[in-house]
Amino acid sequence: MALPSPNLDDRRFQQFVDDAKRYIQQRAPEWTDHNVSDPGVTLVETVAHMADQIVYRLNRVPEKNHLAFLDLVGITLFPPSAARTDVTFWLSAAQDEPVQVPLGTETATVRADSEEAVVFATERDLTVVPCTLAHLAVQNEGQPVTDRTADLEEGEDLLCFAEAPRPGDCMLLGLSAAVPHCAVALRLDSRVDGVGVDPRQPPLVWEAWTADGWAACEVDQDTTGGLNRPGDVVLHVPGGHVLSRSGRNEAGWIRCRVTEAASGQPFYTTSPTVRSAEAFTVGGTVPAVHAETVYDETLGESGGLPGQRLRLARTPVVGDAPPLHLQVAEYDGWTDWEVVPHFAGSGPDDRHVTLDATTGEIAFGPSVREPDGTLRRYGAMPPKGSVIRARRYRTGGGRTGNVARGSVRALRDSVPYVAEVINREAARGGVDGETVEEARARAPITLRAQDRAVTLRDYEELARRAAPETARITCLAGDEEEHGAYAVRVLVVPQAVPDPGGRLRFEQLVPADSLLERVTRYLDERRLIGTRLAVGPPFYQGVTVVSTLHAFRGVDVDRVRREAHDALYRHLDPLTGGADGTGWPFGRPVQAGEVFAVLQRVPGVELVDEVLLHPADPLTGRRGDQSDRIDLDPSSLVFSFDHRVRVIGDAS
Repeated sequence: MALPSPNLDDRRFQQFVDDAKRYIQQRAPEWTDHNVSDPGVTLVETVAHMADQIVYRLNRVPEKNHLAFLDLVGITLFPPSAARTDVTFWLSAAQDEPVQVPLGTETATVRADSEEAVVFATERDLTVVPCTLAHLAVQNEGQPVTDRTADLEEGEDLLCFAEAPRPGDCMLLGLSAAVPHCAVALRLDSRVDGVGVDPRQPPLVWEAWTADGWAACEVDQDTTGGLNRPGDVVLHVPGGHVLSRSGRNEAGWIRCRVTEAASGQPFYTTSPTVRSAEAFTVGGTVPAVHAETVYDETLGESGGLPGQRLRLARTPVVGDAPPLHLQVAEYDGWTDWEVVPHFAGSGPDDRHVTLDATTGEIAFGPSVREPDGTLRRYGAMPPKGSVIRARRYRTGGGRTGNVARGSVRALRDSVPYVAEVINREAARGGVDGETVEEARARAPITLRAQDRAVTLRDYEELARRAAPETARITCLAGDEEEHGAYAVRVLVVPQAVPDPGGRLRFEQLVPADSLLERVTRYLDERRLIGTRLAVGPPFYQGVTVVSTLHAFRGVDVDRVRREAHDALYRHLDPLTGGADGTGWPFGRPVQAGEVFAVLQRVPGVELVDEVLLHPADPLTGRRGDQSDRIDLDPSSLVFSFDHRVRVIGDAS
């Protein structure tokens, strides 16, 4: 626990006044008017107010000493993290020339009456490259590529796949240019009646050729019903898309490949055909961060002495690695200085500085007197009088940047030919900066662990330090049969922002591979020799609640049903559910009686008639048999899946 802060004097203003009045009665009984109108009482209250301020300042001394001690042992406040998302810029129409979206282009959420707009800035340049369809080819499973461009130009009905399609058959579309990070629309005149597939879930996958092979494209829109009718297919092409040669033709290749049909879904009985096709670029996607970029901020002049400290005008610093591009004006122009975590490995000629991202304080290297009397310099010092500037850094961050998908819709900077913007996924990773109280609670754990993972609590604390943007992290002893002897399981739950309506999608709770790799790499450097690490997501046990409710007479049944659904999703939530609203506890069972109580508290519900629990698989949608209790393993969390609520009421 944190060091206790003693209250050296717990008296306050009114107590000082009351004590003074009692003392007056003892020493000056002839003074009988103790009302506030008496000049003497006014003087007493003035002195009491001054005493109250002195006591307040005195009680701050232990806290100040405590914070100074934390700073002495190297414990500083963690800065906030900035949320990130991908923003898609849609063109007003297809263009003949590339459209440039420069680095730092600002987009924002729509401003509400009570909330300020949340601003996101692009993290790199985006070029929306125009393209046309140059080639069309077909490759059936086990067969060479056949060029059908000439047949397409003559307006013939071409089979997209083999006459009897098989998994692996492909239709290849060659674009006139590589279009990395762009959104491409394919306009196909396809017509086949009764091919047998479900147009909402056809057994097709769209892919683009990259330097690492075929990579999946995200399908934004498909009005062809699985190439069964004329329409458009809008694809988001991955960033590695390159020109390549297929046969004699060089192009930016995209292919439509037949896959196995999903369980319970029909397959093609005959191949769809295409009579005409065209391609054009309609937009592009670029990563954006919830931060504002500051350029060319002059910090001051060098004093020529070691250990000089300067401060940035905007704090906290978030966003980049390195977080600050610092430059010093020297004789040969501007020179770059590197931000390092400490000066332990810095030599006297190294252009190194440290940065406190929370306070914005920049420190140059000190000089330390050695036992033999000599001075050792840790890091170089700019010449006296040279100008120091922050060439570029970002400020912002925090939880406010975690906005739902579709929230970023406003373009703050004008970009020619761009009609609208949107974030197709929720922004994640925004975390508020650490408070003093949180740092005081963390200090004993940090001092005990000394940056080494021994106990499960140490692994949990270090994992949070490696990935502060995660929503939840817990550590368990690994199963010897599954993970081997002396194994530690680190369960990582990423942040997830519900879609409008408060519903989480299952894919939002799966941590990214980069996040898991970062936690694994950080813990691997600090674990004990012989300890095995298993870092991954928890098992999510889907739960479906089937319930029948009776509403009070005259109550809106639809409103009761909506609020009952909201209450179930809110209670059975892995991030914000549970009794205390901090997330469903790991391994805690779900019981029908508890769900009864949740539904009974919904406004307008007179009687909860029935509650049935069904275990469910969020991936396949299959439900198990009904039960009054669903048990969870210690490494499992609950996930709400497709609750069914029936409300019976009399609207008369």
